Amino acid sequence: MRVVTILVLAAISIAFGSTNDIVEGNPSSTVKVTIYEDLQCDYCQTLRVMLDEKLLPRYGKQVAFIHRDLPLGRHDWARSAAMAARWVYEQSPSLGIVFRRELLDEQQHITAASLKPWVVEFATRNKLSSQGITAALTDQRLGTLVDQDVQAATARGINKIPSVYVYGQSFAGIIVYDDLARLIDQALTR
Repeated sequence: MRVVTILVLAAISIAFGSTNDIVEGNPSSTVKVTIYEDLQCDYCQTLRVMLDEKLLPRYGKQVAFIHRDLPLGRHDWARSAAMAARWVYEQSPSLGIVFRRELLDEQQHITAASLKPWVVEFATRNKLSSQGITAALTDQRLGTLVDQDVQAATARGINKIPSVYVYGQSFAGIIVYDDLARLIDQALTR
């Protein structure tokens, strides 16, 4: 019975969102923009800049921007980074967003070998546990949360990152601000 209950709860959280969501903007908004991203992806870094410079200033009080992890298999440190990002977000949602932003900004200088020192430096600089963040890189519970995001992406047929969903409409790869803003505006007037 316990296994069935866990599977049902996992299916519900994948389908409808979860308390484990990483949210920016207005978490109680009925307008949700879901972003599937890989912290080792150049295009995801470009989307992060658009989010910081245009989307959040314009829509941050009206829209929930929900981050979902979709680390690609060809990226050697993306899954571990997503797990560390989730750990930081659990400690402090605002620092969790800062972690994602800084990691995306620095991704060109990070390798599989340098990820651990990078996350430890981030933790130390932000008064978080260096042992906690180191453990997060291989934490099974955090890995399960990342895997749930991957399963949700697979169920939606997502095969490109970043992928952005607004009311059933999707954008993938290179995201054009005007197209995305127009769709968010339409969602806000429904």
